Amino acid sequence: MKVATNVPYVPTNGSDREAIRKAVQRVVDKGATGNEPFFIIDLGSVYRKHKQWQRMLPRVQPFYAVKCCNEPKILEALVALGTNFDCASRGEIDQVMKMGVAPSRIIFANPAKSVAHIRYAREVGVDLMTFDNEIELLKIKEHHPDARMILRILADDPKAVCNLGVKFGAPPRDTLALLQAAKALNVNVVGVSFHVGSGCSNAEAFHDAVAAARRVFSEGASLGFHFTILDVGGGFPGSDSARISFKDIATVLNAALDRYFPADMGIDLIAEPGRYYVAAAGTLAVNVVAKRIVKNPKDASDFTVMYYVNDGVYGSFNCLMYDHATATPTLLNEPAEAGATHQSSFWGPTCDGLDCIVKSIDFPEVHIGDWIVFEDMGAYTLAAGSCFNGFQRPSHIYTFSCTEFFDASELPEDYPVTPRIQTMVNV
Repeated sequence: MKVATNVPYVPTNGSDREAIRKAVQRVVDKGATGNEPFFIIDLGSVYRKHKQWQRMLPRVQPFYAVKCCNEPKILEALVALGTNFDCASRGEIDQVMKMGVAPSRIIFANPAKSVAHIRYAREVGVDLMTFDNEIELLKIKEHHPDARMILRILADDPKAVCNLGVKFGAPPRDTLALLQAAKALNVNVVGVSFHVGSGCSNAEAFHDAVAAARRVFSEGASLGFHFTILDVGGGFPGSDSARISFKDIATVLNAALDRYFPADMGIDLIAEPGRYYVAAAGTLAVNVVAKRIVKNPKDASDFTVMYYVNDGVYGSFNCLMYDHATATPTLLNEPAEAGATHQSSFWGPTCDGLDCIVKSIDFPEVHIGDWIVFEDMGAYTLAAGSCFNGFQRPSHIYTFSCTEFFDASELPEDYPVTPRIQTMVNV
């Protein structure tokens, strides 16, 4: 994987998307990647998402879900902004700790952990972790007896893009018994967590989950536990095209927290946002490498067009299979006048028939060598891409888009952007 860092900042007078498309055009014009696919990763978007989080959820401390996108520059940006980290494995813990993140800024939030990874967490001082069943509790007691445990309860949105309740979370009927078992084992349970599902579509799911967590807090208190942490998990949207807005969720969640966990309780409120921070930060540009016209045998004037591009579902578009995402192609250079469109499909470069990006779309005719842009590609794309069939992962080109009102002095000194803000140039 190649990484280019010499692309200048991209200032704009309002539209982030417009600025990023200008950056894509600049890379294409310079031939910086040949005709190979590339990502524009906008660290300005990450910065603005963090500021928005602070405005809209001021009581909740974000622990970024590393699994969503573990690109080093993005993690460096989040470290500089003071976010904490939700890690699911030894590898993720190791990656963020090598960036100088203290173990106190990490939650090991995988409810099903291997013994080796639990031992590693103990060695490096990561002691905050989750459980949702008695077997996990016993395992952690044996291999990390001083761990501070958070009980993950079942409280999810069944219509979420990824319904995590099918895999994790203690149902209401089991929570008291699990706390009793923890008490008998002298395990230090310090709080409750939930995850309504990745890509939540119902803001009220957060209200119901907070209410359920409050009940478990009461169960803990009845057994003598002193819970100090509520983890509201993830599920926060990261793109404007999401089925529900971040503002809608924040409004419901703030009201629920104020009702069930008012500030005078002194509870530490944390969350595990992933796609919220990075979905809009990633824009993928792919090149049309082949084209096929399929005629209707009954009508020679009726045809569909198949376009083959140089990234697919085994690469960046793995999100179509693993994250239930949809991908919307747009032309880098829109025609000056609207012309005819044709029923079209877009395919990845591998020899696998499953490598289909878009099955059917009305699209203007394009030609071999043209560039197609896919926006909102930062979440659950880069992290899981492979080199199947010998096709390499796209290059990563970092930039920082900003509005005309941006104050460079607000940016942390160690925010990973080069050159500095003062050297911004128009594209």
